[in-house]
Amino acid sequence: IYGLLLGNALMIGLVLVLRLHEIAPLPSGKLPDIGFIDQMGWLMVWGTTLLFVDAILIILLYEELGRYLRKAPFTRILVSVACVLTFDQAGFFTALHFVTGAPIAVFFGGWFAKMGAALAYSIMLVAYIRWFEARQILAPRGLSDIFDTLTYRERYEALIEHVGRDGLTGLLHRGRFDSDGEAAVAAGLRTAKPLSLLIIDVDHFKSINDRFGHAEGDKVLKSVAALLGEIVGPEDQVFRIGGEEFAILCLRPHSVARLLGESIRHAVKTSASTSRFGITVSAGISTVSETTRCLADVFALADQRLYKAKSTGRDRVVGEPGGREADSLNAWTRPGHGVGA
Repeated sequence: IYGLLLGNALMIGLVLVLRLHEIAPLPSGKLPDIGFIDQMGWLMVWGTTLLFVDAILIILLYEELGRYLRKAPFTRILVSVACVLTFDQAGFFTALHFVTGAPIAVFFGGWFAKMGAALAYSIMLVAYIRWFEARQILAPRGLSDIFDTLTYRERYEALIEHVGRDGLTGLLHRGRFDSDGEAAVAAGLRTAKPLSLLIIDVDHFKSINDRFGHAEGDKVLKSVAALLGEIVGPEDQVFRIGGEEFAILCLRPHSVARLLGESIRHAVKTSASTSRFGITVSAGISTVSETTRCLADVFALADQRLYKAKSTGRDRVVGEPGGREADSLNAWTRPGHGVGA
């Protein structure tokens, strides 16, 4: 595109140079139509400028449509191409009509041709990705992942997201906890919004590994991670920060965070009731306050309360002393109660 734009500009420059010289007549007595060359030159520059804008616009539109059509790649491509080509046709026809007086029929003729090209190239592109590009990929990949081939920004973002996750559970890892946690605490202090931290530990996890093997232990971690992902809210962040330790950063006041912790404790215990061994978790909770103004302080306090939960019998949630203890399941076993209620 840069080459076309530069080449067209060069053509206009050459025509301007020709204007400084006397034009010799052709053998037939006709003179070169400099006016026509001017028109073509300016139209070429305008067309190439539109092409440059189109190339940026189609990427932005394709990415935006990914929010709604990620699982419909053909529709996503077709809508992107059709919209951009419609914009291109309108832009070029406007200049053509201004320069040459072209009728509106020229617009519709070109538009119909471009819509046909959009349909044909969308079909070919999806077919290429589906049957040819897929051969170069070792792991099987659904057609919904077509954006990986088309948009490098999305591929880069997906890579960054994958790098920041724990390989076993898919949760955010300890490195992300340190960076995201510091940012969340700073934002909470700046905006005065509540921020609580839950540290959750699988009880007797070492004995599970020793008795049933590490493969079974991995299944336990995956199942707990899946439950955490189902229970927390869309704005909450879940991390695996150690072997059998998880952390949750949630934008909730302390009392609601304790209810969330109890909901998690109850869900884990209930989900394991039919397995050959029971699974329970303990949790410690702390909240950003005047005495806990950095992630290290918030984490240390939650860790102390987790230790208290472990040392006083496990399978419990410990938070701010003096508040209502979360040892009772009554509020969670009655219909209509719980974090999601």
